[in-house]
Amino acid sequence: MPGITREEVAHLARLARLELKDEELDHFAGQLDDIIGAVARVSEVADQDVPPTSHPLPLTNVMRADEVRPSLTPEQALSGAPAQEQQRFKVPQILGEES
Repeated sequence: MPGITREEVAHLARLARLELKDEELDHFAGQLDDIIGAVARVSEVADQDVPPTSHPLPLTNVMRADEVRPSLTPEQALSGAPAQEQQRFKVPQILGEES
């Protein structure tokens, strides 16, 4: 299998909008080649009898049922707010966007 070239690393860097120096291109080419080699070795081990898994242990996602419970009223929730507007917390604008 041919190794990852510095040109391929430069192309990936451009796609990721990264500016890399020449010595970084060579360094990362070696590292990426090692990573791809490790993934290839894992792929060789995987057999048709081994089902794809995302976790080595069987897991079940345990979710509780949604149930309505007593909570704060909007007035209670906003009682300590330094500023409020239309039953919402009012915070200073940070992105310069129009509201």
